[in-house]
Amino acid sequence: MNLVSTEWLNNNLSKVRIFDASWHMPNSKRNAEKEYLDKHILGAIFWNIEEHSDKDSLVPHMLPNSDYWTRMMWSFGIKNTDHIVVYDFSDVYSSCRLWFSLKYFGHEKVSVLDGGLKKWLKEKKPITKKIEKIEQINSYQTHENIDRVKNKKQIDENIIKKGFIVIDARSRGRFEGQEPEPRKELKSGSIPNSICLPFKECINEDHSFKNKEQLLLKFKEVLGSKQLPINLVFSCGSGITATVLSLAYSIINDKYLPIIYDGSWAEYGKIK
Repeated sequence: MNLVSTEWLNNNLSKVRIFDASWHMPNSKRNAEKEYLDKHILGAIFWNIEEHSDKDSLVPHMLPNSDYWTRMMWSFGIKNTDHIVVYDFSDVYSSCRLWFSLKYFGHEKVSVLDGGLKKWLKEKKPITKKIEKIEQINSYQTHENIDRVKNKKQIDENIIKKGFIVIDARSRGRFEGQEPEPRKELKSGSIPNSICLPFKECINEDHSFKNKEQLLLKFKEVLGSKQLPINLVFSCGSGITATVLSLAYSIINDKYLPIIYDGSWAEYGKIK
């Protein structure tokens, strides 16, 4: 159950653990943590992607090591058996990044709130400013799925070997090099032989995912195939919206295991 509805969550608040994984583009002038403190879903814990990424990496938002992830989950009082629901209040659907990260580190039951806080507020469902006290539990164990992430060497080798298909979630303007990158240290363009599917084309105006039939048509269109391959790797600017496509594809292909290029264009497009 990768997606849960606002109605489902409202009826099951006491049965799940909730994370607010909102993150905004640097040029948005929005502060996700301040917005969380102003209003959030009851029981939600704020998860800061900047804080919980690999701080030793020169590339933004890279996954931390499993020891860090384990201790982080301890600090949040999470158990391996918990059903975690992640939401965001972000234009880039950043909740999918935490969904992917939890899957990568072996958490079984994790879902994204379809429509996020935007849909929740529109439906006038309850919010709060109250911050719940967290009791640390030092029993969580991670099971890292290293095959769910590709590195730059694998991406470069694949340009010749063509063992998997890279799909880029950025806008077509950025993919085609017609729009500047938001990070000054990056050139414009895309990974050779990759194809483009802007993540926003999978999302409705109310921030929910398009239905299965619509997603099926969209992926078949960009892949140019009636078949649904499982050898897909998703990329983007810095590993966030790639996970939106990864979740979207998992909705239409239950044999697909989410795989992303974690460094994405923030690594591949660096000006040397």
